[in-house]
Amino acid sequence: MRRQVEDAADCAGRKGGDVTIVAVTKHVGIPEIRNALAAGIRDFGENRVQEFLGKWGLFPEARWHFIGTLQSNKVKDVVGKACLIHSIDSVRLLEFVDRKAAEIGVLQQVLLQVNISHEASKHGMHPDDVREALLAAERMDHVQVRGLMTMAPLGRAEDSRWVFHDLRELRDSLCAMPSNGVELDELSMGMTNDYRVAVEEGSTIVRIGRAIFGK
Repeated sequence: MRRQVEDAADCAGRKGGDVTIVAVTKHVGIPEIRNALAAGIRDFGENRVQEFLGKWGLFPEARWHFIGTLQSNKVKDVVGKACLIHSIDSVRLLEFVDRKAAEIGVLQQVLLQVNISHEASKHGMHPDDVREALLAAERMDHVQVRGLMTMAPLGRAEDSRWVFHDLRELRDSLCAMPSNGVELDELSMGMTNDYRVAVEEGSTIVRIGRAIFGK
């Protein structure tokens, strides 16, 4: 898997080491996770809170990312445990995370999820609302926005290129605006079927399940 990511990065004139592979453990059992750790994978991602809590507890040596939809009443279960929450889709949710992080005295790193493709079936902020969320985050002491995340439509990988391109363009335009020190270093985009294209378009985090663990 690492070799394929490095090849995709090389095609874009990038370093493969700049891309983090997050092994997605949805529907994946404990033995498979143990084997992945033995093979050198350190970053894992889970979609569901209960699964996240169980696996986080069993494998504290791993870096656990929360990549699924996060409801406000579940924020307390994830903050302080996830090294990165990928799925902040509203200012309201950002406020919940900041409040909980303040209660337990941590700085929670997050990504803002953006619905670049404007699909009704997908969560995420409208691109025009991201600037407002960043301004809100600048006033919070216990949340650090590290970058942006998106999910591309299902289908041919090449058909998703515009989604990844547009997220990178959005990130670059936001970084060019006057701000209070928010740095958007991370772009979480690309999964098993389209990670190569995502890396070519600037992804720094790819979320891979099937290509690592099988169907």
